[in-house]
Amino acid sequence: MSNEFDIKNLESTFDVKSFLLKLLSYWPLFLVFLSVSIGIAYAINIRKLPVYSIDNLISIKDDQNPFFTSNTSLTFNWGGTTDKVNTALITLKSRTHNEDVVDALQYYVVYKKNGEYQKVGAYKETPFKVVVDTSAWQLLSRDFKVVFKDSVTFDLSFTQETDARLAYQRFNAEKEVSTKFFPAQEFKKEFKLGQTIATPLFNGVFLPDEEIDATAAIGKEYFVRINNFDQAVKNNISINVVPESQGSSVLRLSKIGGNKARMVDYLNSSVAILAENMLERKNLFATKTIRFIDSSLAEKSKELLDVENELNSFKNKNSVLSLNEEGQVLKSKLGLLDSREEAVERELDYYNTLKEYLLNRTDYRQIPAPSVAGITESSISNAVSRIVLKAEERNRLQYSFKEESVVFNEIDRDINATKRVLLENINSSEGLLNKELASIKREIGSVEYQTKKLPKEQQQLIKIERKYDISQGTYNFFLSKLSEAKLVKAANVGDVLIIDEAKDTGGGKIGPNTGMNYIIAVVLGLGIPVVVVFILLLLNTKVQNIKEIERLSMIPILGAIGKSKVKGNLAVLDNPKSAISEGFRSLRSSLQFIFKQNDVEGSKTLLITSSISGEGKTFCSINIASIFALSGKKTLLIGLDLRKPKIFEDFNITNDIGVVNYLINEASLEQVIQKTSLDSFDVIVSGPIPPNPSELLMGSRMEKMMAELKEEYDYIILDTPPVGLVTDALDLMKFSDATLYVVRQNYTRVGMFQFINEKYKNGEVKDVSFVLNFFQSKTRYGYSHGYGYGYGNNYGNSYGNSYTKNSYHEDEKPNNIIKRILSIFKRKS
Repeated sequence: MSNEFDIKNLESTFDVKSFLLKLLSYWPLFLVFLSVSIGIAYAINIRKLPVYSIDNLISIKDDQNPFFTSNTSLTFNWGGTTDKVNTALITLKSRTHNEDVVDALQYYVVYKKNGEYQKVGAYKETPFKVVVDTSAWQLLSRDFKVVFKDSVTFDLSFTQETDARLAYQRFNAEKEVSTKFFPAQEFKKEFKLGQTIATPLFNGVFLPDEEIDATAAIGKEYFVRINNFDQAVKNNISINVVPESQGSSVLRLSKIGGNKARMVDYLNSSVAILAENMLERKNLFATKTIRFIDSSLAEKSKELLDVENELNSFKNKNSVLSLNEEGQVLKSKLGLLDSREEAVERELDYYNTLKEYLLNRTDYRQIPAPSVAGITESSISNAVSRIVLKAEERNRLQYSFKEESVVFNEIDRDINATKRVLLENINSSEGLLNKELASIKREIGSVEYQTKKLPKEQQQLIKIERKYDISQGTYNFFLSKLSEAKLVKAANVGDVLIIDEAKDTGGGKIGPNTGMNYIIAVVLGLGIPVVVVFILLLLNTKVQNIKEIERLSMIPILGAIGKSKVKGNLAVLDNPKSAISEGFRSLRSSLQFIFKQNDVEGSKTLLITSSISGEGKTFCSINIASIFALSGKKTLLIGLDLRKPKIFEDFNITNDIGVVNYLINEASLEQVIQKTSLDSFDVIVSGPIPPNPSELLMGSRMEKMMAELKEEYDYIILDTPPVGLVTDALDLMKFSDATLYVVRQNYTRVGMFQFINEKYKNGEVKDVSFVLNFFQSKTRYGYSHGYGYGYGNNYGNSYGNSYTKNSYHEDEKPNNIIKRILSIFKRKS
């Protein structure tokens, strides 16, 4: 057998079925964890506030002014509808836009009231509205308690338990933040609705809310808190904006929170501010043009008045009321030439201004519109429009990208390319205009030469009237452009169309997701025990069941002995009908099969050993001997554990004389053999502890003793020391016909099998079999067959199980109520 033997890897492989069965045995642990986790989930769920989703629907249009062409309109189409949609998407999510919304609604003021488990939001549920004095310092992040005494009078109170430096803020344009020392105190003062409140803590007014009945709020507690402005913006900026469909100009705005009224106001105000800003941006060029023309008209009006006074003064002084016929013709020619000259010079001035913007500035958003100077050339207008568009796009992207980003490089390259082409067009246009201006000046000079032939008074009158006509023409030009700009501005409409306003329609609840909390609780309640059990099993290096022994060694398993509930080691003698007794009977049958297979005739010797003390070696020795004696066979139990004698205690005999006395030739066999309560069962105890036990057991007296005893007894059971501690048992195996190696469940360590495996492989140990002791037939260990049965790979069959089912022995009754209930279900199944 040793030649066929191969030591298996002592590292235990994972047995899924066994692991699952062991998990079932820990059902109380699962029940406790599951109950606790579900209880925690319930406690969390009942304290969670409802969560709602509110949305509104808007459309971003591209409404252009229908009264003007692209050449004369003072507005530009900034990239069309697609660009406007993208701009709106970015703007609605931007910090700057949300700062404007929070500032407009004063959403840094938080209203609360007492809920069932905690303070809850009370926006638009209080009989008052707080208007903060933005110029005064306000205490931050502290609750002010408001309790109404009657419909208009209330107590405002605040408690500071310790001296501390508290944060303050002024909600002006700068949003200044500071800290101030505030001593521990109780602040409480009576105020009335509408009364201006000025305290070191709060400055503002509590206004009545006409929609809330203040008399119903008498005695109730409300709370007001002012948060840091930046924190308030951060809390409200989580607005979701998505196109209604791919490429659509319709946007759906949605917001999630606990107070529907607060979200409704925020979404609607956000859209209103967006529409206002987009219209203001759309009117930007018209507004700037109006401002420019207004300043120019004031200057031209003064100039025109001065020339008019000069003309009247000249006429009164010289009694000249009008020009003669020839003077009228010359003046008419000069007037036309002067108008042409003034228009050309105005265009040249615009080009000079445009070149100054392009060459000396980096922000091209302020470039004046070409139509202000009367320029209708499409290449100039389109180029200016593209540059302004790209400049606006670059400014928007500064909120989303860093300055060194690639997207800015692409925009800058596009602007520079357009700028180069525009500068070339300007230079070309300036060359043509300068030639035209020189020609006009030559014509004017020719006509002026003709006027010198007129009388002196006529010449002076023509000169003054020319100045008047030029001023009048310039004034009228600017006046027409002013009318045009105002008409453009008045005709412009907003590009934001509200399809659906945000509104509380009674639904919108999306949370809390209490079901998910319970799912998580169940997963954790089951998962944690699984992990705990897995770790316990992973750290447990002790033998758990028969299958584990089979994986660890090729040595056959002869049987399993259950856990004894009888005090002492005389389990078979004290209760011969118990499951333990049936286990030993099964073991006896298997041993008889071994003896027969090995052709052992006459007296039979059985050696019993184990790895270490405490594995039940002596218990098995006594009861195996007892079961043989009960069958009528003359049986002798010899205690050969000379270092730690035990047998005498169980049989209530003395250890004064025993094997040691015989081996040292102090006593005869008759003197060391002691009787038990059974006539067929004798015992030889170890006797006094000797100084040289190994030498005594290897001496000739030991061989002589065994030879004489075999003549007298049918079965001789040798209770030897553990082989893992001393070698006595190995030396004594030459006297045995079979060897039982006791393994105790949940006690013997896996590593201890290496020693016996090596001995078995080398042939130093023969005819050895394992016995699993202290075996508990519970699901925890993967079996539920009863206490005693024969198991051997090659020897014997399972007897104990059939005895259990047919009640050949007395069942051991469960010792508590739970076990009794479980045993009932087991019997039913």
